[in-house]
Amino acid sequence: MTTKINMLAIDLAKGSFQVCAVGPEGTVLYNRALSRTRLAALVADQPACIVAMEACATSHHWGRVAERHGHEVRLVPAAYVKPFVKRQKNDRADAEAIAEAALRPNMRFVAVKSAETQGRAVAFRTHQCLVRQRTQLINALRGHLAEFGLVAPKGPASLKVLEIALAEETTAVPGAVREMGAIYLEQIAQLTEIIERLADELEAASRTDAQLRRLCTIPGIGPVTAGAVAAFAPDLDTFDSGRNFAAWLGLVPRQRSTGGKTRLGSVSKMGQTDIRRLLIVGAMSVIRWVVRKGGSTNRWLAALVARKPRMVAAVALANKMARMIWAMTTKQEDYRMA
Repeated sequence: MTTKINMLAIDLAKGSFQVCAVGPEGTVLYNRALSRTRLAALVADQPACIVAMEACATSHHWGRVAERHGHEVRLVPAAYVKPFVKRQKNDRADAEAIAEAALRPNMRFVAVKSAETQGRAVAFRTHQCLVRQRTQLINALRGHLAEFGLVAPKGPASLKVLEIALAEETTAVPGAVREMGAIYLEQIAQLTEIIERLADELEAASRTDAQLRRLCTIPGIGPVTAGAVAAFAPDLDTFDSGRNFAAWLGLVPRQRSTGGKTRLGSVSKMGQTDIRRLLIVGAMSVIRWVVRKGGSTNRWLAALVARKPRMVAAVALANKMARMIWAMTTKQEDYRMA
């Protein structure tokens, strides 16, 4: 009689996948390596069971494949799998650790993302990647031309100063430098065109999508941040409160508490990096506006800026913005100033 497989724990890779099959009593039935083709066939032919994987690269793809064949998918965060690895780390030990972690009754799992949601994430990260490349090119051009006495402030807005200086015949710059400068300017112009097109698409989506439009009403949140929330955050109804969502983003102090004494440190930075960074940047822009205007109608924010350093105040405001995002999304309400 063949023992029923209750769980398939898969250690993901590119070509060789380690699969640990677990029976109803938690016993390991087999633990072997499979190729990509054989893994796809196993998932398709296996009767409905639990498919557990580490929440890492390609896990959402395989999660969608398993769900199409009727399996229950459990994606376990990598940090929660690590404590279950026995002694030496290898593919067999990792697959067993994934199975052990997925069977824990209080384990937290990552929701499988749809292809459309991951498409949004690709569009967002492409925009951010091109922005970084443009910044790299601008800084390289500024550094090269500074050696010849041509200095311009930081940022794309000051690029025109260097372009005009290179175009002037009276500028004491070698011909080879002018040619290299022209190449830099051409590449920067091409990147700027693509960046602006992607930004326009994000802004257009924020005008047509009711949820994105609602999030953009929060001070400090624009189309890019709203798009990042839609792309990277799971269904916000899975969080019990806004505080839990803020903690998931890493906008809470790191705790080292013991013996009934609460010890709080710096921001944990253990959550979603993209959303957290954008929220802090947006919060800093709001705080700069408050400082420039000399106050705010929001009494909580005005008091916070008055008594705390700017970055501390920005993180606190970003935490509050995250809680507002959760409340507005789950309750389908518009922004109201506190």
